Amino acid sequence: MPRLALYTFGVLKSPLADRAPLTRDFYDMGEAVYPKISQHPGYLAHAEAAGGDRGVLFEADWDVWGEFAVPAWYGKGRTAETTALAATLSLWTDLRSAFDAVYTGPHREALNRRYDWFERTGHPSHVFWWVSDGVIPTWQDGVSRLEHLRDHGSAPHAFTFHHSFAPDGTPARIEGIGPQSDQVR
Repeated sequence: MPRLALYTFGVLKSPLADRAPLTRDFYDMGEAVYPKISQHPGYLAHAEAAGGDRGVLFEADWDVWGEFAVPAWYGKGRTAETTALAATLSLWTDLRSAFDAVYTGPHREALNRRYDWFERTGHPSHVFWWVSDGVIPTWQDGVSRLEHLRDHGSAPHAFTFHHSFAPDGTPARIEGIGPQSDQVR
């Protein structure tokens, strides 16, 4: 059975290593969000660095998730002191589960504050695609799909919540959002 991969990417206003209150607030919120997300129905797994160090993304061992990668438009630092980004890579059973996890509870609260922490880049901040059972998406897969989405718009290869597709490539819809088509529940 196909599984849904989700890659998110945002450019932070300040480096992860910054000790300013706003950065600490971002971390504190994240520490509340991630445990809730991982308990959400439909959640399967997410990329975690072997060491779990904050701000150590490029040097980390990501095991089966591959080498850490970022979109071409990211122009800030790549060291533990200068990295100014937040990225996630996760697997879900379906669109509805991912939607509910993102737009409810603590993650919804974090989304409401995203412009406190993230720059408005004009680039997409998330992308979905379907993977075969047993396939673990890599960071590079996520970057490639996000860049494809930016360059070509939503398609079965790379899509968003608002313009989504079923595993067979047909347009899909999460009830309550996106263009009218078949509903995904």
